[in-house]
Amino acid sequence: KNVQLELMLPGVIRWLRDLRATAVMYCPLMNPEAPCAAEVLGIPSVALLTTAGPGSCPQSFDEVISMCGGSREEVLEMCLSFQPKLEATRRMNDRYGLGLSDAEMFQPFGKLELLAKSAVTLVTTCEDLQDPMPAELAAYYAGMAIKFESVGPLLDEGARRAAGHKFDANSADGTGVDAHPSNESDIVARVRAARAVGRKVVAVSMGTVITGDSPEVGWDARPMGPGGVRRGLTGRELCRAAWAAAFDAFGAEDAEAGPLLIVALGPQPDALGEVRPPANAICRPSIPQVDVLKAGVDLFLTHGGQNSFTESLASGAPVVVCPGFGDQPVNARKAEALGVGLQVPRPEPDEEQAAEAAARYRADVAEALRRVVAEPAFAEASQACATRVASCGGVPRAVRVMLELSAGAAERPLPREIEKAAVMVPAEGKAANARHAGA
Repeated sequence: KNVQLELMLPGVIRWLRDLRATAVMYCPLMNPEAPCAAEVLGIPSVALLTTAGPGSCPQSFDEVISMCGGSREEVLEMCLSFQPKLEATRRMNDRYGLGLSDAEMFQPFGKLELLAKSAVTLVTTCEDLQDPMPAELAAYYAGMAIKFESVGPLLDEGARRAAGHKFDANSADGTGVDAHPSNESDIVARVRAARAVGRKVVAVSMGTVITGDSPEVGWDARPMGPGGVRRGLTGRELCRAAWAAAFDAFGAEDAEAGPLLIVALGPQPDALGEVRPPANAICRPSIPQVDVLKAGVDLFLTHGGQNSFTESLASGAPVVVCPGFGDQPVNARKAEALGVGLQVPRPEPDEEQAAEAAARYRADVAEALRRVVAEPAFAEASQACATRVASCGGVPRAVRVMLELSAGAAERPLPREIEKAAVMVPAEGKAANARHAGA
């Protein structure tokens, strides 16, 4: 990663300098170049952590390592022995004084060392909904005086959500139900009309990753099991069983009968396969999820990804969680612990028993859906969570943090050493990276 960082950093420094940026907000999991460039230029930065807090990172990192068939020990050994990375880290530290370590996510495991470069880390959930931090990790952040502020979800009302993660755009030709882009205002209008006459609304989405074509966790992938052996339902089998369960539980022969079903299918051709949607279902590649939830739903069948789970809590929607991977099983358990819904864990049969397991899963999900709609306690707990989430401040609070930082830096002159320095990758870095790329 630091090899890539060394190549990107000069351009980001030039861009921020030319932009005359007075503050930078960045994702600490995806954009290490942002806080590093900001530090070089003396610009304050704010990290935006869109997971369930810093305590979620150790488990997330373990999931990724396991998905790749490795172990913590193997990854640490690679971090400490891969020479191009070690050399790139040394050059950046020498040139820019960044203080980057060779084992950035270890010692303690799960740390985000870039957070030390930022004035504050905004966390997009409530403090009491964050995953607990291991004691060693909590001590590290406290010792580094790293500040966390829970601002709740930053909801993208009116924004269009991607239909799914596709590496091959040529294979994303719709779903066989509606191959055209969603008429999003029409969907929201239908939800509001249903609510106005007392009709129940059920939203269904299995997310953008498992419906995509990632070879590790996507449509045709089975979960990685012990010993690096893949087993369990594929993304296709899991999604079709969940969709069919919603149709079994709430389907009607008349478009105006029963609950209104709003279903996001993702980008796969013929996503439903042999599953036939009922007349009261609107099935689209994507839906304006935040707007639909805000308009009001009686139940949300979700994969339990962090964004979707937080959006459900913010809107007060009870859930049935059909988790796929990563943080989703954690959020599924959290939903039950909070009393806002039920989980139906992903089955892990051998491949030859997959069809039978999918049929059982379909029945189990349908039963969970009926129960959550029928029992008022789930809706009551969801509304209580929505009140707590709203108290975090959301977008206005995050904007206020950025404006306060920006105001203090607006008139700050550019550091003299940066004005004089030619911000470019050292020649030895280019040569070394080229040698290793060709090896």
